[in-house]
Amino acid sequence: MKKHIPNTITCLNLISGCIATYWAFMGDCRLALLFIVIGAAFDFFDGMVARLLHVSSPIGKELDSLADDITFGFAPSAIVYEYLRPETELLPFIVFIMAAFSALRLAKFNLDERQALGFIGLPTPANALFWGSLIVGAGDWMKTAPVIGPNLSLVILGGVFISCYLLVSEIPMFALKFKTWGWKGNDVKYVFLLTCIPILLLLGISGLAVIIAWYVLLSIVSSKKK
Repeated sequence: MKKHIPNTITCLNLISGCIATYWAFMGDCRLALLFIVIGAAFDFFDGMVARLLHVSSPIGKELDSLADDITFGFAPSAIVYEYLRPETELLPFIVFIMAAFSALRLAKFNLDERQALGFIGLPTPANALFWGSLIVGAGDWMKTAPVIGPNLSLVILGGVFISCYLLVSEIPMFALKFKTWGWKGNDVKYVFLLTCIPILLLLGISGLAVIIAWYVLLSIVSSKKK
């Protein structure tokens, strides 16, 4: 019986992604983002429970990737599509390449043995949270911003292409996993965590997008130093 518990949690992640996609197409991006966050919580716990119960399995690994592509690939693509849809007819469909690149990133992750303590490329949950929080927190502002507003579709699509590149790139990105609690070796992680608090307090939901961008920048800088 216990071997089915992690897969059940993974399925809850998948269902959360389906619900997030529904709300995105209904035009309620806030609820869509909420269910992406709920899916991320399930995604965190399914692996942890599998390790605690010692019931990790190949089918669980494949199911996890499928669920992640729905929740962190298709759902955020639907949010961006719905955001751009009133602006132009055909261009918004391009954003669904993000779902395809998310699937490719997840397939690479399953085969890449280098990602035990860190990531190679942008994790799909981080990408999903970036787009969800950007549209929910700063969507109205971007439509009226002097430079971004008149070129909104091109700016968003340019960002989508950058996201797709980051998802499958060979850029090392740190994970918030600690072998020890000392400053040495964990300096980048502590700097990141300490700066997240004021960003969220100042910017609210849109601060999540800034935090993801900051995470990518810190990862690039720290990898260059190494």
